[in-house]
Amino acid sequence: MYYTYILKSRLSNKTFTGSTNNITRRLSEHNRGKIKSSQEYKPYDVILIENFGTALEAKQREDFYKTASGQREIINLLKCRVCRDTTHLVKSKKDGKATL
Repeated sequence: MYYTYILKSRLSNKTFTGSTNNITRRLSEHNRGKIKSSQEYKPYDVILIENFGTALEAKQREDFYKTASGQREIINLLKCRVCRDTTHLVKSKKDGKATL
């Protein structure tokens, strides 16, 4: 299983998007400051985790979130999170539905 994830800094309005095959380890690395590109904005909250069958699919979704269209989707996710006060969303590629 591979994952695309979106994190939001608790200290700023910054988000970080990535992909991995070990979501628990990767989130821990971000929050411990082990990822150079995200360390100055730690700690992070999870905004979204999506599951994929291959690393390529996860990376393609990560790349999408780094486009203008993807950034708009992230903004909408953040608005949804504030309105519904959810901890995170998990979205499965299989059915495309987000679960809270």
